[in-house]
Amino acid sequence: MDIALDLGTANTRLRINNSENAIDEPSVIAYNKDNNEILAFGQDAYEMLGKTSSKIDVVFPLEGGVIASSGLVEELVNIFMCEVCTSRVVMPRVVACIPGEITEVEKRAIVGAISSFGVRRVLLIESAKAAAFGTGMDIMSPHGCMVIDLGAGTVDAAVMSLGGISVSKTIKIAGNAMDEEIIKYIRRNHGLIIGKAMARNCKEVIGSVIKSDIDLTFRVKGRDSLRGLPRAVEVRASEITDAISDITNAIINTVTDVLEDTPPEMLGDIQTDGIMLTGGLSKLKGMRELLEKETGITIHRADDPSDSVVAGCFKATAFIEEAEAQRANLNPLMTVY
Repeated sequence: MDIALDLGTANTRLRINNSENAIDEPSVIAYNKDNNEILAFGQDAYEMLGKTSSKIDVVFPLEGGVIASSGLVEELVNIFMCEVCTSRVVMPRVVACIPGEITEVEKRAIVGAISSFGVRRVLLIESAKAAAFGTGMDIMSPHGCMVIDLGAGTVDAAVMSLGGISVSKTIKIAGNAMDEEIIKYIRRNHGLIIGKAMARNCKEVIGSVIKSDIDLTFRVKGRDSLRGLPRAVEVRASEITDAISDITNAIINTVTDVLEDTPPEMLGDIQTDGIMLTGGLSKLKGMRELLEKETGITIHRADDPSDSVVAGCFKATAFIEEAEAQRANLNPLMTVY
């Protein structure tokens, strides 16, 4: 049995066939701080954010695409794997994605968390490469192609050819960083303290990286920073655009840096074919149009941007046999453990 695993900062996705995800849940876990007992995980734990007693902690155990709490990540992986692996007679092989620029220690932490379930083999693939696979791009030919994967914890921009990455850059400020900026902005300009779930909801409903003629509003609820009493205010979309502008500029700079380092021959291919945009953050209003304006290159957004990485991981399972045999053929899988 082969399993594709996208262990993301915001969501964890597992796929065991080519049609749909077996698991698609928030990467959240709730536990009792007194005895470390796991109380909830996934969507159930996400709904508990900001609504627990002092004895219960609800956390995202991954930050910036890497493990922040190894014990909790192991628990999360074991819970999700148990749901798809009903029989332990045959140990599964797992293809998991990782950000483009992480250390060897961070790689081994991810492998260790997955191996704790008792898998036969763990194989790794870069998120951008998996995203390209998932959108149907041919990265195995001598032809340059570029993918920008916008996630919750990281932004990966990469140029690929012949099954490998030619130029890439990863930054650990993305969707979650935008949520934090919205929280700070609303407290600074409206004197209102809100939680992460409210900030994310506001971003998803009216958030945009470019200002529009129609300035939508969203009612945010929280605690008055001076009186400590509940209060609600109307926030305009243009305010959210200003709040996340630094993150937006960092994303644009990342993309332009990669293009500047790309060999001319590959740049010609990218100019002809365009750039593929994937990841949940790519759904943010104006993101595709802004990147197209700043780069001068056509930007295509994947049909299902949130599932592109896990779909690519599953397609990469076809290369497991060659990776295990360490054949000299071109192989998108980077590491075998």
